[in-house]
Amino acid sequence: MPEIKIGERLVGDDHPTFIIAEIGVNHNGILEYAFELIDASVEAGADAVKFQKRNLEKLYPKKYLDNANVGEKNLNYLLPILQRVELSDEDYFKIVDYCGQQGITFMCSAFDDDSADFVDALGVPAFKVASADMINLPLIDYLIKKDKPLIVSTGMSRMEEVRVTVEFLKQREAEFALLHCNSAYPAAFADINLRFMDRLREFGVPVGYSGHERGISISTVAAALGASIIERHITLDRTMDGPDHASSLEPHGFRKMVRDIRQVTLALGTGEEKFFTMGEILNREVLAKSLVATRCIGVGEQITREMVTVKGPGQGLSPQRYTELIGRVAVRQIEEDEPFLPIDLGRRVTLDVEHTLPMEWGFVVRFNDFQSMLKYKPPLLEFHFTDKDLDEPYPGDDLDVKLVVHAPEFWSNHLVDLCTFDDDHRRASVHILQRAVDVTRDMAQHFVGVPKVVVHPGAASIDNPITDRQGLYDNLKRSVEELDFDGVELLIENLPPHPWYFGGQWLTNAFMDTYEIRDFLDSMGMKTCYDTSHHKLYCNWAHVDFYEQVEVILPYISHLHLSDAAGLDGEGLQIGQGNIDWVKFFKVAKDYHGTMIPEIWRGHQRGGEGFIIAINRLSDAYFEAVGDA
Repeated sequence: MPEIKIGERLVGDDHPTFIIAEIGVNHNGILEYAFELIDASVEAGADAVKFQKRNLEKLYPKKYLDNANVGEKNLNYLLPILQRVELSDEDYFKIVDYCGQQGITFMCSAFDDDSADFVDALGVPAFKVASADMINLPLIDYLIKKDKPLIVSTGMSRMEEVRVTVEFLKQREAEFALLHCNSAYPAAFADINLRFMDRLREFGVPVGYSGHERGISISTVAAALGASIIERHITLDRTMDGPDHASSLEPHGFRKMVRDIRQVTLALGTGEEKFFTMGEILNREVLAKSLVATRCIGVGEQITREMVTVKGPGQGLSPQRYTELIGRVAVRQIEEDEPFLPIDLGRRVTLDVEHTLPMEWGFVVRFNDFQSMLKYKPPLLEFHFTDKDLDEPYPGDDLDVKLVVHAPEFWSNHLVDLCTFDDDHRRASVHILQRAVDVTRDMAQHFVGVPKVVVHPGAASIDNPITDRQGLYDNLKRSVEELDFDGVELLIENLPPHPWYFGGQWLTNAFMDTYEIRDFLDSMGMKTCYDTSHHKLYCNWAHVDFYEQVEVILPYISHLHLSDAAGLDGEGLQIGQGNIDWVKFFKVAKDYHGTMIPEIWRGHQRGGEGFIIAINRLSDAYFEAVGDA
């Protein structure tokens, strides 16, 4: 797919919409206003701010500069404003420094060769070509030689003129994007013609939209129609005097537009697959139906229509398997209201113990089901605790099995959050995790080896991201230092961008990127529990390479959670049902031989069938990877 690179951001169809806050001349020549507009753009979540630079002496004849009244009405109005609002070179250097401090990309349109040289010296990652200069081939040629991407607006141009400029750019092998634009200020809705973006896509370059209309809906729709770049003017007050204020968005409107574009981008997805989200999995189990027996069916009986009905929950055979079931001979006794299972269709899932990947594998268990999993002779068991489980004694015997405990992720309706800035909440989270560590120490006498305790760090917010990430890591460090975990190995687990709990509307703000995780673990002398599903979702969200990050985190892994993932919140999927290339994964991780569980959602059902399938598939992928190494 076509893409360009602006700084560290890839811009194109497969990447998040690149949103430019066009400050232009809306600073009115006042540096403080420029700073306020940068702040508003950062708060809104824009990717870049853009200014304008002109050398008016190079752009207009002296007679107009001396007396604009000799020109046409529009020039008579515009030129004095441009003369009045032009910032000094010193101001631009201050603006660039301020953008760096605020963490937003600085961009600037250059309207002439001298301005292009100046803007290039400011370190812009790309050049913007205004609609008025789309036909200005000498300027475009000058910009191409700066060897940076160009973003070219196509307003006030005919299609044949666009073709000429595109051909000019391609002949010179320029890297560029095109913006659809209507250059009226403001543009009438009926004149915008958003579908023209499809015509621009025929040129095989990234396409976006530069808007001057009233409101935010058109830009949001442009993003839904696939605009890779959205550029909108921002102002402190639309009633200010100046050419662009009336067609600009005030800070609250710009913030809403960015919010809506981000939400639309998330909602569009990839269109390549349909998968269950965690919320759907939970609701499907409760609300969906299974084929169940209307009466007790004995071994050897032929199953007839009268013996089968449909009831909830959805834990057995899907009603879509109805015709496959009728006429089968029962291979087990099935009680009244008991769901039919894959075994009733002749499908038996067994663990291939002679072909198991060389890791200390195990299963996710609870106090009420762990004994049923011992028949598979797992090297370890990972007990997933709720806050209520911490009050219950271990109900089993001594086992020649290693112990892993996954601490509660929440208590009542409170998220365990070791990173939060709410110190009462943070201390309460430390308290419940300390209880989990204490219970683990008590259980350890019945198991072998040093037990491991997996904890989630939290770092969560709703609706708006937390910008002080370093503060989150500082709080995490404080929380870990307050825990007494002598006798156990404490492992902090990496997190997905949108965790499933409480409806999946949360945002994670730390402990996702392996470079950040590595730096924290180094500072604490710790290792981690690495969850492939969580990390793949983060990589999908952040558009970073999953396998490259696996290689970085590998030396720090003390325990693995293996499951597949898709999209931005499709976590815990069965191996092979998501986007992870498991052969490629094991080519990177082939030397890891520590502890592991397949953390497949609802994998414990039907006697751990999902876990067994996962281990078999992981083993196949591992040996294929090793064989190809």
